[in-house]
Amino acid sequence: MAVRAAVLPAVGAQLEITDVELPDPGPGQVRVRLAAAGVCHSDLSLSNGTMRVPVPAVLGHEGAGTVVSVGEGVAHVSPGAPVVLNWAPSCGSCHACSLGEVWLCANALNGAADVHARTADGTDLHPGLNVAAFAEETVVPASCVLPLPEGVPLVDAALLGCAVLTGYGAVHHSAKVRPGETVAVFGVGGVGLATLQSARIAGASRIVAVDVSPAKEELARAAGATDFVLASDTTAREIRALTGKQGVDVAVECAGRAVSIRAAWDSTRRGGRTTVVGIGGKDEQVTFNALEIFHWGRTLSGCVYGNTDPARDLPVLAEHVRAGRLDLSALVTDRIGLEGIPAAFENMLAGKGGRALVVF
Repeated sequence: MAVRAAVLPAVGAQLEITDVELPDPGPGQVRVRLAAAGVCHSDLSLSNGTMRVPVPAVLGHEGAGTVVSVGEGVAHVSPGAPVVLNWAPSCGSCHACSLGEVWLCANALNGAADVHARTADGTDLHPGLNVAAFAEETVVPASCVLPLPEGVPLVDAALLGCAVLTGYGAVHHSAKVRPGETVAVFGVGGVGLATLQSARIAGASRIVAVDVSPAKEELARAAGATDFVLASDTTAREIRALTGKQGVDVAVECAGRAVSIRAAWDSTRRGGRTTVVGIGGKDEQVTFNALEIFHWGRTLSGCVYGNTDPARDLPVLAEHVRAGRLDLSALVTDRIGLEGIPAAFENMLAGKGGRALVVF
């Protein structure tokens, strides 16, 4: 059956919106009709080669939809069930999984090398990050499908698949923000907005949003920021001035840029925690001297997928949504069709907007 999809023909090429032929689900697979898919910075990183996956590929990894059909052996979902796609399923048997660190699973992206679909001329297509969510329908391993808890709007639920899990996990699992602590969030895109909301949920007393665009201030404050700082050479100094010259207890960097990682580190108090969520390129070099590492006593940590276990954390996030503490729709600044994805990429590069959501 042919469905419309956004195909990356080669690294650095423009996305092509075209028909692709999807197979029926085989054993252990699920076919899903997408309701919506978020346009994440990781999709941009895949398209420009910052992150490598086999191509040509159908991109998109943040999505939600309805089960159309299931293959043999699939029992945890059935046709008609609303689901969230999990682009990084854990294998349960590698070293990281044995330690309970499922977000570091060594085999999570093995499926990206599989043949997912074919173009009309028979060209094999791969699923960009396992789930190929930039399509009207997709076929994925059953491990990539999580039942959507009741009370969460299906379209907005797409954001739970990456942006919200990442932002929530950065606050609650990586940085472990405690009530009353101060937090700075660098980068007010989709993940940054989710991080701001999560810091508010965690009970942070002061939440400083930092971005290169002054137009992001309104979005940031609506998400929970108590202060907004325009990114500059004096960012760290301004944040220290807002926190009694101490710096924040926790800084979360969501942009993946060397300059903002360094600024986040410099904005963190002595003994505080700096968590890097953003995915930067290999040429983004961050330097520290040995004396400052000793003197400041800060912790600098990477954060993969929010250090989350989606099966464990999705019900928690759903409860926050039902209780009104987490507003998924507030993360979305543009609702688009497949044809709008290239423009959404351009907006990301220009630092505009929050999350663009492809609505089918």
